[in-house]
Amino acid sequence: MQVDWKPYAAGLAAEATHPNSFWWDSVSEVPRHLLVPRWYTQEAGRWMCVDGPADEEAWVKAAFADSTLVTRVGPTHADHARADRPAVGRPTSSSTLPSLVVAMMEHARVAPGDRVMDLATGSGYSAALGCHLLGDELVTTMDVDAYLTEVAAERLDFLGYHPQVITGDATGPLPSVFDRIVSMVSVPRIPASWLLALPAGGRLVTTIAGTGLIIAADKTRDGGATGRVEWDRAAFMATRTGSDYPGLLDGVFATAGEDEGEVRLSPFPVLDVMRAWEVWSMLTLAAPGIEHRTGTSDDGSRMTWMLHPDGSWARARTAHGEHTTTVHQGGPRRLYDLLDDIRQRWLERGELPVYGAAVAITPEGETTLSRDGWSATF
Repeated sequence: MQVDWKPYAAGLAAEATHPNSFWWDSVSEVPRHLLVPRWYTQEAGRWMCVDGPADEEAWVKAAFADSTLVTRVGPTHADHARADRPAVGRPTSSSTLPSLVVAMMEHARVAPGDRVMDLATGSGYSAALGCHLLGDELVTTMDVDAYLTEVAAERLDFLGYHPQVITGDATGPLPSVFDRIVSMVSVPRIPASWLLALPAGGRLVTTIAGTGLIIAADKTRDGGATGRVEWDRAAFMATRTGSDYPGLLDGVFATAGEDEGEVRLSPFPVLDVMRAWEVWSMLTLAAPGIEHRTGTSDDGSRMTWMLHPDGSWARARTAHGEHTTTVHQGGPRRLYDLLDDIRQRWLERGELPVYGAAVAITPEGETTLSRDGWSATF
């Protein structure tokens, strides 16, 4: 390779961590580009493959930017993609932006001597950072995708790192006992298997699917765990069991576009819920599995659709220049009513209680978040 990657890695370390961090040397010295030789970028709404070695300078600039590199779209890994043909589907694997990898490790309070389970191997970058700090024998990494674990193990071996690499379901049984479980994939609930794999005082860190919530909790002697929702925020891809995620709720969307439903006026303008982290997270806890779509009509009106697997739907429109919203909704639940209740609380109190909430997890994985008189259990 003609391009010197070391200055780029040093720049990434300065951006993603700090000189007094355990992770400074790891970020400075792990050659991330060799773990991500090919990736996808979006061009005019299409996922196109980029071949790193074809342009070495662009390769190292992309690899050592503090950004996520999508490595798999639908069932197709970038290693197998054609440069002249767009991939079809949603992102299904990536190399997470390094500052977030470091943040998750820091939320887990990983320190030398800890036995670490890195869930969602992906490109192998987080496992490489762990091996650099802790040593190979203390790092185990797992991914549901056999190709990802195979190629990550090969590339890690080439770099001189040899963690235990396992193909398996992150929500299933874990192979040993770990002081720290750090999940780089979001889960709908805390798996009981994680608690079984932690000793008393061991710590888990994960995000909850469909939210921006990072949960950090320490195992208690009764087999459960207690902790809090961190004030930081993050969102990862969700766990999957197959080569791709289930299809989107297009049938419910069609219903939402055609049916009149119940009609009312909301006092609030349309909100892009997924950009409002607190609102998005609290709404998902109230209606897990909810899906959001947004758009703008030709006349400048702002539109949003809310869809749920149980058949509930809402369609809302704020006319250009207006501040109120016409809402149509149907199905078993009134999704837009849930949203308006959350927004009203937000306005009345100046915040929502999800961030900073106390976390209590039973040995079976039932999790309760609570703060300021509010609670949610999943």
